[in-house]
Amino acid sequence: MINFGKWVVKHKIAIFVIGILLLIPSALGYFSTRVNYDILTYLPKDIETMKGQDIMVDEFGTGAFSMCVVEGMSDKDISKMRKEMEAVPNVKAVLWYDSIVDLSIPKEMLPDNIKEIFLNEDTDSTLLFVLYPTSISDDDTMKAIDELRNIISKQSYLSGMSAVITDTKELSDKETPIYVLIAVVLAVVVLSISMDSFLVPLFFLLSIGMAIIYNLGTNVIQGEISYVTQALAAVLQLGVTMDYSIFLWHSYEEKQEVYPGDKNRAMAHAISNTISSVVGSSITTVAGFIALCFMSFTLGLDLGIVMAKGVIFGVIACVTVLPSMILIFDKAIEKTKHKVLLPDISRISSWVVNHFYIFIVLFVIILVPAIYGYTHTDVYYDLAGTLPRDLQSSIANDKLNEEFEMGATHMILLDSSISSKEVINMTNDIKTVDGVKSVVGLDSMLGGTIPKALLPEELVSNLENENYKLLLVMSEYAVATDEVNEQCETIKNIVKSYDESGMLIGEAPCTKDLIEITDKDFKTVSAVSIGVIFLIIVFVFKSISLPVILVAVIEFAIFINMGIPAYTGTVLPFIASIVIGTIQLGATVDYAILMTNKYKRGRNHGLDKKQAIIEGMESSVQSILVSGFSFFAATFGVGMYSNIDMISSLCTLMARGALISMIVVILVLPSMFMIFDKIIINTSVGFKPHKEKRQETYNEQLQG
Repeated sequence: MINFGKWVVKHKIAIFVIGILLLIPSALGYFSTRVNYDILTYLPKDIETMKGQDIMVDEFGTGAFSMCVVEGMSDKDISKMRKEMEAVPNVKAVLWYDSIVDLSIPKEMLPDNIKEIFLNEDTDSTLLFVLYPTSISDDDTMKAIDELRNIISKQSYLSGMSAVITDTKELSDKETPIYVLIAVVLAVVVLSISMDSFLVPLFFLLSIGMAIIYNLGTNVIQGEISYVTQALAAVLQLGVTMDYSIFLWHSYEEKQEVYPGDKNRAMAHAISNTISSVVGSSITTVAGFIALCFMSFTLGLDLGIVMAKGVIFGVIACVTVLPSMILIFDKAIEKTKHKVLLPDISRISSWVVNHFYIFIVLFVIILVPAIYGYTHTDVYYDLAGTLPRDLQSSIANDKLNEEFEMGATHMILLDSSISSKEVINMTNDIKTVDGVKSVVGLDSMLGGTIPKALLPEELVSNLENENYKLLLVMSEYAVATDEVNEQCETIKNIVKSYDESGMLIGEAPCTKDLIEITDKDFKTVSAVSIGVIFLIIVFVFKSISLPVILVAVIEFAIFINMGIPAYTGTVLPFIASIVIGTIQLGATVDYAILMTNKYKRGRNHGLDKKQAIIEGMESSVQSILVSGFSFFAATFGVGMYSNIDMISSLCTLMARGALISMIVVILVLPSMFMIFDKIIINTSVGFKPHKEKRQETYNEQLQG
């Protein structure tokens, strides 16, 4: 590795210039990468609800729909507005009761089936169905939503998942750059306090920033990434890779004492040391992110690949771009040197070790309520319901619920061979299901009394073709509730009893599948992340006992972090329960590995267990503090600022998790070493000193 270090030092200017030039294609890649704002598209493609969505697009040319609530407008104005809405590009059709009967027919004479679907005379409001040829989160659908909002009157409200996703896009695009700004500012504050130079933290952030841009730019290979990944990638990469820069700087300062006056040589050796240490450390972090790729819900794959890639770019930038910057701007750095402002708390090491039993007792006492909270924390799946209430889609959804008592809307696909009589019977059965408000379909609306040949072709083609019949089911229940999930199961059974190939699709059925799939994913990801990191620690320390101890300590911190919401009454987004444990384990087990390495060195040099643990703490506590606070700084501010609860919750959990892991490693891990030292040294390679080292230590103790 020393040869690589010498090569970097020799070509520092070229590396710096190339690093800057690479930002150009990376930026182009970043702006060319599509962002997906619909997380339901990450469900497995082979499940019935997702197959049904594809059939909708292929057979009916309809990928999404919205409902427009209109208040206090005359029928004539509504009809005029409907035609203007239909003229919008990427709008397939807008259905109202004038799509079925002429406006000249008095409302009193309308069939009850039609009135209950489209009209609410008590509130003087009506409902329009807007159909789109493209999928729920397609760019063209979102453009159509924006144009429709410009056309509809102030008395009209456009609801539905596409409207929610459009608002999510606008909110996310506005907030994401601010996330990065907040993370950078807070990281600068922490680094300025913990480092001995005001300028070095800026080079840290520039180097990491370049690595983030490389990472985001190469996402173009994937074609698109989720908005969750887009929002979290920069902040998370900053948090988990900051350690590498700190380690390089500290190693560089140590080597300057060994090679005074020769900074190039000192940096070459610092790079060599950093590669040896950081590569091992980064493997656990990468492993944690790779574990997310084992999720059936492929949002985990999306986040896992991007973040694993980000860690690799972070390591590369740390040993190439950052050393180049430090050497090129050496004079400016020297002028900004100052005393480290962060208090040195390594002096607590002796006290912690001497009172280890306190922390073991606390470990045992806290473990039970932590596990209870961890297993009883509530999660939610209704992502639309947690967005700010002043968004247009939130207001529209509230109007839909208040005036038409409608929550979710399901779609049923039936084989076209099913007779009208069977469809009407099935419709009547579905109407008896709790929470079903109405069912829309040609057969159900007309009741078999009006010949389909007399209906407008546009209306018929939107609801039937030579292969399928389409029905819409309006539910009073909200998406992701127990009531709607039970309702979906009942309706699905009814549909299958009439048509074995029939499908129930829509947001609520998809969300029901999401709940079932992610429940399995949680167990899979937890097992994979623990298993992989366990094996890495086995390999690193060649130990049977240390993997159990280190993973147990970090899992204890995870139990506390994820258990707190159960006691505070906080409901978390479902994705948090899956990814946070894996991220916290992969990102903070490094703290435990660092302290273990220092403890191992002491034991290997012949120190007794107590002295080895104390020295191990003294030489690692400060680094763990800086690392923990840096991760906290990168995520805490975003958690406080974000109006998107999924982003806010994830960042808050990561920030709190970094602090909890930091405290647990500093207090509990040394206590574990005190108790299990004998087992550790007898089941691990490299902890027992050679005979000559033991003799040297013995002689030193006699002389002392």
